[in-house]
This record gives sequence, structure tokens and C-alpha cells, in this order.
Amino acid sequence: MNIEVRAKERSQKTRLDIVDCDFHPKLTLEQLKPFLSNQWWSYLQTYGNRSRHGYAKGYAYPKMTPQAARRDAWPPTGGLPASDLEFVQQQHLDFYGISAAIMNPLSPTGQGDQNIELSIAMAAASNEAQVAQWTAREPRCKASVVVPYEDGVASAKEVRKHAGDRNYAQVFMLSRTGEAAGRKRYWPIYEAAVEAGLPVGIHAFGYSGWPMTGSGYPSFYIEEMTEHAVSAQAMVTSFIMEGVFERLPELKVVLIECGFGWLPALGWRLDKHWKRLKDEVPHLKKAPSEYIREHFWVTTQPMEETENPDQLIEVMNWIGMDRIMFSSDYPHWDFDDPFVTLPPSLTEAQRRDVYAGNARKLYRLD
Repeated sequence: MNIEVRAKERSQKTRLDIVDCDFHPKLTLEQLKPFLSNQWWSYLQTYGNRSRHGYAKGYAYPKMTPQAARRDAWPPTGGLPASDLEFVQQQHLDFYGISAAIMNPLSPTGQGDQNIELSIAMAAASNEAQVAQWTAREPRCKASVVVPYEDGVASAKEVRKHAGDRNYAQVFMLSRTGEAAGRKRYWPIYEAAVEAGLPVGIHAFGYSGWPMTGSGYPSFYIEEMTEHAVSAQAMVTSFIMEGVFERLPELKVVLIECGFGWLPALGWRLDKHWKRLKDEVPHLKKAPSEYIREHFWVTTQPMEETENPDQLIEVMNWIGMDRIMFSSDYPHWDFDDPFVTLPPSLTEAQRRDVYAGNARKLYRLD
């Protein structure tokens, strides 16, 4: 699916405050170069990076469009989608009246690279580049602290390096980690995030080195897209069962581009099992659904859009209207238009909270 730039007059019909919680700026290796040592720049030129999957070049499946981007998001001045600040301002930030955008850079960041030292260096460089290329030039943009999450100690060091810097709004990971995300090897990341007062945003995708299904690699891209909800369920379950939230009661986790229609059913199922098997996990002090409602936030793109809009409202109410935040996924092909995304039956107050209020509180944007 591709969409075209909408008519300009459309932007004049809304004055709602909008915080976009999933904007993907495109960094380049040249932009990372000033923040990499000569050693790592030379390494990249000679060996390149190696993701944790069995494909020497590119992703496991061809995307539907180049760079997974909207056809109209390619800047007229050249370069890749979301690489040109002025064009992003024109097409996205100014056009929709977006007052803040949480940046979630997907590449090149080194996350999940098989060479963990390279991953550490590239994550650090991408954090510096976000400020140099975006937040220093556009105050509406807020950076994410990209962490080399397969090394929890190095990740914690990177988080603490940027603690207190208001250029950064969250700690950033991908959903397919080498081990289940609640395991202790990742706890240093969460401890550092709590210390810094930052939520942990976990975005769909990433390559762990394992097939994304329990039965190997799927045949089609549509299967990979649907699998995000499955990996997110395993991630949420691991966070709860490993006792992360008992250890860190102030930890806040944002599920980005993972959908959320599955979340109530997961809570119901976990509660049922927990009632009979709670002696296996005595460190849990409350029902799993309570941890879900207390510690997780979700973003709207993509929503499981039901034929009956009231069913979606019921799901949103179960999660909590104060835990749902708008996201566009700009500049990707499955972008959600801020003007028409939310169910029309939301109240005015709910729309304001989902569009901006919840994000402003979580990310302390005011």
C-alpha cells in the first residue's frame, strides 16, 4: 500500500496537539563517521556489519517497497526517506501540526550485530548523530538512546552517559532479542533506564539469530508482519514471569509497532495459568494482568481494526486509555494518517490523551 501527499487544505481542519511516538529518521554511515573511531570506521569499510540472521545481504524477505517507505516520502533533493529534515518538516511535522516526534532510528545503529564491540560503537555514534542531525536543528524531535542490547552492561553505560540530557526521551531496543527480554542479562539496561527516569521503548523487528516462529522461517513477508504480535507476547510474558517489575517497580515499557489487540487475551490467559501455577513463580506478588496494566504503554500503529469499532474501544479500555499513544510510523508504507487514525467514537478528552496527553506525561515533554 502507498499513499499520496494529501491536499494542503486538509491540514487546516485540525488543531489537536499531536505527539508522534514512532518517527523513523534515516541516519547514514557518513553521519555516524564523526562519532566513530578510525578503527571502527576502517572496520566498517573493510568488513561491514553482520546482523544476526543467515542472510549475507539485506533482510530475510524483500520488502513491498524500497526502504519499506511511502512512495512520496523520497526527498526531491535526493537521499533516502526521512533523511532530509526540511522535507520531513514540510511533509510530516508542519503538515500535520505535530508538536513532538519521538525518533526511533532503525539503521544503521549496530543493534543486534554479531560483533558486539561494533554494536557498542555504532549505537554510541547513532546517539550522537541523532542530536547533531535532528534534535539540535529541530526541537520538536526527541532522540532515543539506542543501546547495544545484547550486552547489558555496555548498554547501561550508554544510558547513564545520556541521563539528564533532555535531547533523549527513551531507551530504545528491538523486540527480537537473543534471549527472552525478561532474562537477567538485560536487567542492567532496565536498571539504568529507571535511574535515568526514561521509559524503555521496544520496537517490532530486529534479528535475534533465531527463526521468528517456533517452526522455523516463514514463506512470506505477511507472515513476518503478523509475527510481531507473537514475539511481543513472548516479550511481555518474559518481563512478568522473570520478575523484572518486582525488581524494578518504576520500570515503564512502551510496545512500539507491535499492535495491541492481543494484549487483553494474553492477560486473561496468563491470569488463568497463574491461579493454578503460581507456586512456580512465588516472586510474583500480583496477577499478570496487573503488571500489564501498570507497566506497559502501547502505540497505535498498527491497530487491529475491527469491523465493529466498539470492539476496538473495549480493547483500549481494558489496556487503559492513559496507556495508549498515537504513532504514525512515518515514513514507512504502512504509515497512519493522524487525521483519520483513531476510532471516531472516542470522546474528545480521550482523543486528546491518545494524540498527545499520555505521551507528554510519559516522556515528560512539558
